[in-house]
Amino acid sequence: MFDNPWIAGLSALFVWWFSTGVILMAVRYADRHGARACTISTWAALPLFGLGLYGLYATFSDTSVTGAYLAFLSAIAVWGWIELAFLTGIITGPNARPCPEKLPEWERFIRAWGTIAYHEMLLVATMILILLVGWGAENAFGLWTFVVLFFARVSAKLNLFFGVPKINVEFLPSALAHLPSHFRLSRLNWVFPFSVTALTFAAACWLERLWAGETAGAITGFTLLTAITALALLEHWLMVLPLPDEKLWRWMLPAPKPAHPNTLPLEKT
Repeated sequence: MFDNPWIAGLSALFVWWFSTGVILMAVRYADRHGARACTISTWAALPLFGLGLYGLYATFSDTSVTGAYLAFLSAIAVWGWIELAFLTGIITGPNARPCPEKLPEWERFIRAWGTIAYHEMLLVATMILILLVGWGAENAFGLWTFVVLFFARVSAKLNLFFGVPKINVEFLPSALAHLPSHFRLSRLNWVFPFSVTALTFAAACWLERLWAGETAGAITGFTLLTAITALALLEHWLMVLPLPDEKLWRWMLPAPKPAHPNTLPLEKT
């Protein structure tokens, strides 16, 4: 049953929705109980990162349907812990101050980079490790899942920096209250067309490989990659389209803490 492409696609959709919700729940809970809870939550979840790396390594030679699913889930586990560490404020960057208004663009970029620098370095180091160990592996679906997530996230952050019409900051914890001041609300930016074109092309490539797949493992793996890339593309369009995507997770989260006093309004252009 799980080798059916529709089941694989729906599984990827559920994993994306459920894992995002679990991370947001953990972050919201820790945020309500203070900095110590954020630290404990992050390091208590560290085995997830280790299990994810081990799962990727263990599945590099497994071309079965099970191997495709496990590789995909392992990449999500590695990615999820890094995101948890960022959202709890444990691994972010050296700059934790709001961005002043009317700065030169180059200074604004440097300040924005400073808010996420350590997180980005960890992502890059992790991706390089996965590429070094897994390049040329028979089952590279976990590797490509992480690569897609990485470049989609970089693209999303660049779009937030240069400006998009819709930015959802509802789920940001108090540790990242300074982050919205580095975003910009605007009609569109020059990066967005390249972002959606690249993600659309990637999804089309995975879809072509899916139709050409000769084994159940390959079909399942390329279905998972197609789905996760399509979801990354959807997340980009949700920065433009006036759709209430936050409702997907709001119902499962406790009420947020009051707004942080150092939060600045989003810069508009």
